[in-house]
Order: sequence, then structure tokens, then C-alpha cells
Amino acid sequence: MRKIIHIDMDAFFAAVEMRDNPALRHVPMAVGGSSDRRGVISTSNYEARKYGVRSAMATAHALKLCPQLVLVRGQMRKYKEASEKIFEIFHEYTDLVEGLSWDEAYLDVSDSPLFNNSATLIAQDIRKKIFDRTNGLTASAGIAPNKLIAKMASDFKKPNGQFTIAPHQVEEFIKSIPVEKIWGIGKVTSAHMHEMGIKTCLDMQGYTRSELIHYFGKFGDTLFDFCRGVDEREVETEYERKSLGTEETFAKDIKNYDEMKDHIVRMVQEVREALAGYEERSIKNLHVKIKYFDFKQTTIERQMPFTEENFLYLLEERWTRDPRPVRLLGVGVKFEDTKELAQLPLLT
Repeated sequence: MRKIIHIDMDAFFAAVEMRDNPALRHVPMAVGGSSDRRGVISTSNYEARKYGVRSAMATAHALKLCPQLVLVRGQMRKYKEASEKIFEIFHEYTDLVEGLSWDEAYLDVSDSPLFNNSATLIAQDIRKKIFDRTNGLTASAGIAPNKLIAKMASDFKKPNGQFTIAPHQVEEFIKSIPVEKIWGIGKVTSAHMHEMGIKTCLDMQGYTRSELIHYFGKFGDTLFDFCRGVDEREVETEYERKSLGTEETFAKDIKNYDEMKDHIVRMVQEVREALAGYEERSIKNLHVKIKYFDFKQTTIERQMPFTEENFLYLLEERWTRDPRPVRLLGVGVKFEDTKELAQLPLLT
């Protein structure tokens, strides 16, 4: 039986800023771009979250929800430095570390001799060491027999806490979990499930494997296991991200092209900020994704430089061919495969 720890830093970017500027600790604050430049929120502290301010939210909207919000411009190099210290700590406990982002990772401690192989005590020690070495940054942890349950568990005692789900507790634990908490289920899929009366994992357990495959394609096969707390995925230590992007499903279909452009500009800025964590990677292609009101989906991809203008060009090229109401827009980049590049012969 595996012992998996999911570590998730608490409001990471905002926490770094509050650490470095104590005056920010007791006021609603967020890291993000300015509202007059269609900025977005990267991270908000817990004071701001009381007002509904969330990551990926337009800064202008965040300021409407919380007019007293203190906005701080992100400093990616500072966050990267903190992240490197955190991951150094992870590797003191196990070589089986799968980083999901700068502030989140899975650790497989199944064979660790530390603390008599108590994953709960290992997680506790990791969190203490993070706090000590980063001058006060806090982390939350979930401990479980697999990645799916560990990630769910890490949310239960946030911030600055941890929660353990023992193997014999998984079956009962998973029953009441909302379907939105299952890895891979987004807003559209969860809405479809709710229409079917599937709101919890227990509801989903009422469907056979073949029925879930019928309704949700190949993902239905995975859902049959996930809704029962079964997850055989291993911690992948050599994972290399192939792409990076963001997308948004709108509450109301968009018919106005200028409004679509505004959303594309905002999302491009989100991706630009996220790319600061991948300075060593080369961009191969840009893409724009469109999903229409009838769920028909199309993606256009081109090899071109990362500029706002090029993303808008891709939007115009594809949407003007089929100018119908849009329910979802997305933008992103595909990275060069570093393994393929390494195999290319040197030119002399």
C-alpha cells in the first residue's frame, strides 16, 4: 500500500509578499495585474477570499467585490527562489517527488525509514521545516494511500494544517465528496453531471463502468475508479510539461467580437505571468481554443512568437470563419520537447 503526501503551500504568492511586508498581513490583499490593463488576480490572501476574491479573477471584478483590496505586482523571481527552497526540503525525505507547480507537489514516502515510516509524522516535519527555512511560509498537507485522496485531504485543514485518510477510511470518505473535487472534472463536466443528478461520488457510484464511458467517453473508465477512491497513478518524477494555457467558460454566451478580444488579452496576460516559471523552455506553438454555444469545439495552432497580437490574429482567423455565440475561450502555448531537442545532431 502506497503512502502519498500532497503538499500545497497556503496562498503562496500572497504569503511571500506578506512575509516580506508585515503591513499586508491583516488586510485583504492580492498579487495580480492592474485593473486598467485588464489584469488578473494570481493569488489572494485569506482576508481577501472572505470577499470572494479568487485566483484567475479579473482584477477589475476583484476590486468591485473588495474596494479596499491592496494590489501587489507579482515578483516571480522571488517566488521561484522560495519554491526552490521548498523543493529542496521535499527531496530530503524522498526522491519520489512530483511537482505540480511552484507551490504544490506529491511525495511518495512508502519506503521511507523516517519516523518509523509514519507518513503523518513525515508530513508534519516537512511543514515545520518549510516554516523554519522560508521565514514563516505555511503549507497544508494531505496524507493518503493514493494521489487522488491525498490531494482532496490537503484541502480539509487549510490553511496550515494536515489531514490523514487511512486506507480503511477511503471508502467512507469518498462518498460525500462533491464531483467537482475529482481530478479532471471541470465546470462544464460537473454541470452536466448535476443535470444527471450526480452531485457526489456516492451518486456516481450508482452508474456502471459502461454507463460512465457512454456518458463521458474514455474518462468515464477513470471516473468509475475515482468515485470509489481508487487511483493507481504513480508519483511521476520525470514529468515534463508539454503545454501551458488557460481557458474560461462564460456564464452567458458571448456574441460580441470585441468582448472576445478583451477576454483573450486578459488570458494572454495570465499565461505570460505563468511562463515566468518556465524560463528554460522554448515555445513551439501558440493556440486559441473556441467552444461554441452548441458545444462544438475548434482549436487553431500556429508556430509564431508569443505576442498579444498573434493570439488575437488566431482568434480572428478562426472565429470569422464561424461567427457564432461562444461559451468558452482558451489560449496557450506548446513547448518544444527537450528530449527531442537533445537527440538532434549538432551542426558543425
